Amino acid sequence: MLLTFWSSSVLAEHKRLEKEYQQDWCAEARGQAEIRLADGTRADCITRTHAIEFDFGRKWAESIGQALYYSMQTGKRAGVVLILERIEDRKFWIRLNSIIEFQKLPIDTWKIENFQIP
Repeated sequence: MLLTFWSSSVLAEHKRLEKEYQQDWCAEARGQAEIRLADGTRADCITRTHAIEFDFGRKWAESIGQALYYSMQTGKRAGVVLILERIEDRKFWIRLNSIIEFQKLPIDTWKIENFQIP
């Protein structure tokens, strides 16, 4: 019963699960989702060139560390796909790209926008 409550509260907070966005985007990019790395951790998506972390907008800062770690483990370029479900989430996209540019981090970024512009 607690698990059902938890999963329904996650869905209430987001339009789709992170995993759904991840699977769709990764398939379109001809990558593989949820790849187990040598140390037992899982990368969200591995493409021919990138090791990619997926996160919702509010977790933009966390996504940087994850992407860099996946890159270190795989030898591929780091990437972040930021999921924006509200127009207000655009500020997280700006923050993510601003810190990457300011610090000259080797991370490529993409966004998924799932909202209506009024």
